[in-house]
Amino acid sequence: IEIKILPQPPSPVNRFRRTELTAGLKENIMSDYKDFVGNILRRAKDLADREMVNGMVERVKDAAQSSGIADAFEKGSQRARSFGSATRLTLDLNRDYKELERVFCEIGKLFYEQSSSSPEGFFAPLFEQVEAIRTSIAAKEAEIEAYKASFEAAASTASADADLNTRIDDFESIVDQTEPDGSST
Repeated sequence: IEIKILPQPPSPVNRFRRTELTAGLKENIMSDYKDFVGNILRRAKDLADREMVNGMVERVKDAAQSSGIADAFEKGSQRARSFGSATRLTLDLNRDYKELERVFCEIGKLFYEQSSSSPEGFFAPLFEQVEAIRTSIAAKEAEIEAYKASFEAAASTASADADLNTRIDDFESIVDQTEPDGSST
């Protein structure tokens, strides 16, 4: 005996499942297709934007070079370098002037020390000015020392006052502590 299994005719339930699977598959395929097309469009737009920006940059470069902006920039940078060099030279020059002034000052001090006992000619009034200035300086220094001494005296008086206040506070605290002992008698 031979048994044959006949294929079953599609039932309405199986047909529904097959249709459901086919619809889900179609949705997935359409979703993937839309993503694919969207990515292609985005990439094409990015590429076009980059080409547009690059083109604009090239046009700006060309315009800058043709309109003399590059020459103006070069002249401006040369001028800035010149100003920097002039400033550096001015600083060097001022340093040299200061050094020259210091040397002249030293020469004057040496000459004054050698000739202070017997100034001659037009140096005599200048030597008198030096002596007057030295006298004024000595008087001001003495006045400053007097102020310092009065400040130190005031500080020592303040410390003595603080010491007295501490002793009074100590005495009052001792009295307060021993007061209950004295009241019981």
